[in-house]
Amino acid sequence: MTSTGSATDTPGTEAASGTPRRRGFGIDVGGSGIKGGIVDLDTGLLIGDRVKLLTPQPATPAAVAKTIAKVVNEFGWTGPLGVTYPGVVTNGIVQTAANVDRAWIGTNARDVIGANLDGQQVTVLNDADAAGLAEERYGAGKGHEGLVVLLTFGTGIGSALIHNGKLIPNTEFGHLEVGGKEAEKRAASSIKDKNKWSYPRWTKEVTRVLIAIENAIWPDLIIAGGGISRKADQWVPLLKNRTPVVAAALLNTAGIVGAAMASTADVTH
Repeated sequence: MTSTGSATDTPGTEAASGTPRRRGFGIDVGGSGIKGGIVDLDTGLLIGDRVKLLTPQPATPAAVAKTIAKVVNEFGWTGPLGVTYPGVVTNGIVQTAANVDRAWIGTNARDVIGANLDGQQVTVLNDADAAGLAEERYGAGKGHEGLVVLLTFGTGIGSALIHNGKLIPNTEFGHLEVGGKEAEKRAASSIKDKNKWSYPRWTKEVTRVLIAIENAIWPDLIIAGGGISRKADQWVPLLKNRTPVVAAALLNTAGIVGAAMASTADVTH
């Protein structure tokens, strides 16, 4: 690929309206893979294919930063970029590490990643926050005003909170105590799999978690993400909480899209 990049396309790559497309570049760092791509910031769609490389093991800051640079260089991208991280990030500093090496804690992720990219401007944000931004702007939350919550159900429960388009970063609703247990130890999709629960049995636990969140912040919309959201028609109608719940729409591209959004305006604090 030879698509050199900045936030706006050159006149030779115009959208259908005849105006240059606004572009961003996003990298989504996961426990098993690091994927990236160029995003049309007017539509939230990827421009061309994404590139995915395996997450190095151990996933140390230096090893992950080198892999990110390989993905970026596949596109010849030279402009700012956004990068998701599976944990809490404040002002570029990593505060927690779950599915990556604990050496990340206390690391200035912006500096480490940028050093492998000749000093390109890097914005780093929590992976669920990135997905929430993308879903609220382009996906299941599009057109909804007020307070929107994204919950990603997987090994744990990730969360994002967006108010009228503005991210409130680093919510950790998966760690809320609900009935004496952390929310994610009660209602993550991994718990359903571990206990071989049916959807009706599992959604009782999900409902308890949603009600606890509702009673604390009164959201206007809840978006359910994670792999299990692909089967939302089998379980979302069984929920008994009061806030409308809809399935995530962007799925595998949400992290890349949200990271690209963050690359053009720092939404992390």
